[in-house]
Amino acid sequence: MSYQPGYDPTRPQPPISAAPASPYPPPHHHPLLPQVVVHAPPSSGTATASMVLGILGILGGWCLFGLPCILAVILGHVGLHETRNGTKSGRGMAVTGLILGYVFVGPTIALTVLVFFGGVIGAASPTPTP
Repeated sequence: MSYQPGYDPTRPQPPISAAPASPYPPPHHHPLLPQVVVHAPPSSGTATASMVLGILGILGGWCLFGLPCILAVILGHVGLHETRNGTKSGRGMAVTGLILGYVFVGPTIALTVLVFFGGVIGAASPTPTP
């Protein structure tokens, strides 16, 4: 080491920066904007039940004597009444339950009646024995 004027080896040196200086400006942080929270109206439980029973009526309403289809129609009308003024959501589910209920209630009841009367008539009619 050579002698440099003004150099004092006993004086503490300034700290050395670990990160090199970036050629880019520091990132600009935007202030947080206020959050707007919109609460949706609660969903109508009867509209949901109408749609579920309408689907059950499609899948197996004939073996339950058309009961899910009839309940889907009743609850669909109640659900439409609940969602009419917008205090509850789920109008589409109520309409879906009504459509499924009305489309399948007639054939389901007809099939149930035919199976019932077919069984009664078949049991009441004598079968010839050879």
